[in-house]
Amino acid sequence: MKCNLILFSPTGGTEKAAQVLCSSLSPDTKTIDLTENNFASINLTETFDAVAVIALPSYGGRVPSLPAERLASIHANGMPCVLLCVYGNRAYEDTLAEMEDLAKQCGFTVIAAVAAVAEHSIMHQYATGRPDAIDEKNLKEIGLKILEKLSHGQTEASFKIPGSRPYKKAGGAGLVPRASSACVSCGLCAEKCPAGAISKANLKSTNAHKCISCMRCVVKCPRAARKVNGVMVSVASLAIKKSCSVRKECELYL
Repeated sequence: MKCNLILFSPTGGTEKAAQVLCSSLSPDTKTIDLTENNFASINLTETFDAVAVIALPSYGGRVPSLPAERLASIHANGMPCVLLCVYGNRAYEDTLAEMEDLAKQCGFTVIAAVAAVAEHSIMHQYATGRPDAIDEKNLKEIGLKILEKLSHGQTEASFKIPGSRPYKKAGGAGLVPRASSACVSCGLCAEKCPAGAISKANLKSTNAHKCISCMRCVVKCPRAARKVNGVMVSVASLAIKKSCSVRKECELYL
């Protein structure tokens, strides 16, 4: 069986969880990267012996607007798919429900949904080092359960995915990374920014209206020269401390 991994993973946590899950579904995984700023629409024509995994991070309990727009340009032709929502141990709220609606609009047949935890992309003290060995074991077991369902030809969903419709209100960018004095204008941040929020002509400036606070520029900068406002991060950290204090585990809806 071939696995099409449709991925948005600016800082790598979602990708790590997705690769573990996909390894249990198929030895042959093709990645369609929604994170790349040159992403183009795709028509998935395989209808036999193929499955898709749509792996997206949860931003404030919602699907980020940018990958949602790019996902909408994929045409699935009825291909079975698994939804994988990755969040920073707070809550994923309406993310899976929104992913289900987006997938169906693309023509996917949703056969399973998974929620997994990865290290928070901004407040790294939450879910540090995750997905860890326990997560990887759980994700592999989840993958085998999904594979068993597929092997029996079961492609219809007989489960309810959690979440509300209408979805909760999406939050704004809020935390926008800025260049520090360590910036040497190498241009990698502008090249890697999924939203095109950093101008190649003015690398030390970020368009706050385009920025989705994905932190890809922070992770990719070779000199650690891009940072978010420390005071704002501290305030945000305190606001979610209670909800992040208990370890959440992987969840499967099958």
